[in-house]
Amino acid sequence: MIFKNKYVQQRIEKAQVLKDAGYNPYSNDSQRNTTVEKYLNVNSDIEEIETKRDENRHYIVSGRIKLLRIMGKASFVKIEDESGILQIYVARDNLPEGFYNTMFKKNIEVGDIIEVGGYPFVTGQGELSLHADSLRLLTKAIAPLPEKFHGITDKETRYRKRYLDLIMNTEVRKTFQTRSRVISLTRRFFEDKGFLEVETPMMHPIAGGANAKPFVTHHNSLNVDRFLRIAPELYLKRLIVGGFEAVFEINRNFRNEGMDATHNPEFTSIEFYWAYKTYKDLIAITKEYFAYLFDHLDLPTLLPYGDLEVNFDNFQEIPLIESLTTIGGVPAEVVNDKEKIVEYLKSKNLTVKPGLNLGQLQGELFDEYVEEKLIDPTFITDYPVEISPLARRNDEHPEITERFELFIAGREIANAFSELNDPIDQLSRFEGQMQAKDSGDDEAHEMDKDFVEALCYGMAPTAGQGIGIDRLVMLLTNEHSIRDVLLFPAMKPLSQEISEEENQE
Repeated sequence: MIFKNKYVQQRIEKAQVLKDAGYNPYSNDSQRNTTVEKYLNVNSDIEEIETKRDENRHYIVSGRIKLLRIMGKASFVKIEDESGILQIYVARDNLPEGFYNTMFKKNIEVGDIIEVGGYPFVTGQGELSLHADSLRLLTKAIAPLPEKFHGITDKETRYRKRYLDLIMNTEVRKTFQTRSRVISLTRRFFEDKGFLEVETPMMHPIAGGANAKPFVTHHNSLNVDRFLRIAPELYLKRLIVGGFEAVFEINRNFRNEGMDATHNPEFTSIEFYWAYKTYKDLIAITKEYFAYLFDHLDLPTLLPYGDLEVNFDNFQEIPLIESLTTIGGVPAEVVNDKEKIVEYLKSKNLTVKPGLNLGQLQGELFDEYVEEKLIDPTFITDYPVEISPLARRNDEHPEITERFELFIAGREIANAFSELNDPIDQLSRFEGQMQAKDSGDDEAHEMDKDFVEALCYGMAPTAGQGIGIDRLVMLLTNEHSIRDVLLFPAMKPLSQEISEEENQE
């Protein structure tokens, strides 16, 4: 427990000294009238004044002490708020008698949150600062911050104690500010296009909307199990049946799967459905959406991502089967023959799950030989029907669907298709999925009889798409782990990690 730490105990004692002297170390009456950023902007003209100070201007700023350099009769303090860092000059003779020596020097420390009043001036080193004429403690930090030079280098600690990570690492805060802007801009883009934002259930009676293993919970009042949402797709399409023509939801989804650099058990995406449109229309609006984001985020279209450079002026489109040969290098005589695909994969020392159909095997080839090579934005189209249970068949080639997935920097960013609105075909697809589940595929789609019934009332020709917000933010902020764009990513329990370390020893 942190309270047993001797340094914490020392700070608790200092908080008590302040209380005994009549100073509340946790006051709640801040008088702040400006932020650091506004203060620096408003007073940027001080350099032009001969004395480089203006005692007629007065400001009150607040922030956390990030640096404290105490001298004899004066000190320099650097405080930080959300907008920036400001240097404060604190002189003994400008504060109430005795406060500087008995309270400030002995009981106020790095990590504390203070409020300072004063006027602007420029130091001899040329730094715009604030000359304090009042100072008081707003919040006493009883836990000391990590040593500034090293900061927090252990990523596990950063993820578990995100609050500490945000205190110490300004760049981390910028990442999450960008994430917030991406979500806000996404909402504005689709609203401006005439889409209606809606909300659908988070707890489903049937695990559906995508092929994935669900989380299961229990509803005590109804005495039934419920599944945390895998995807909102089937509910959003019910709304299209009901007469809405353009809907979207920025949603949290839950999939009971493994964790890695691009997967977290809960994640954010946007799904949108557009009546009287096809997946070709979605390709066009996706390009427009990216141009909108890059414009409003002021990003270059030649975007660095690790060692890669992604050219967002170079969107490409290629059918999946064609990509296996032209990008993946798989022999043309292999890609449409189930037995030859199995032989080919085994010849490459790859494990092949038994019972996979042709479409699933083609998907395995794609995952292994194509996906990571798709650096510039690439729409992979025309997916096999066996791996697209909710997508509309192509009229001329019924073995494929009118579907695309968008890949950027070797990762899937979006999934879209012309929606299946034939209830007979949809029922048949669900039945095929149930057979796959009976054969051991625990990610196969469940039968949803009510959705089939909804289609029986008629759903207008519709196109739908999902875009992974987490992966999108990773791309735009040059982050390479999904945990770096989630404020509170899923983590192993500490007790489990400790046990594993002991076993390794």
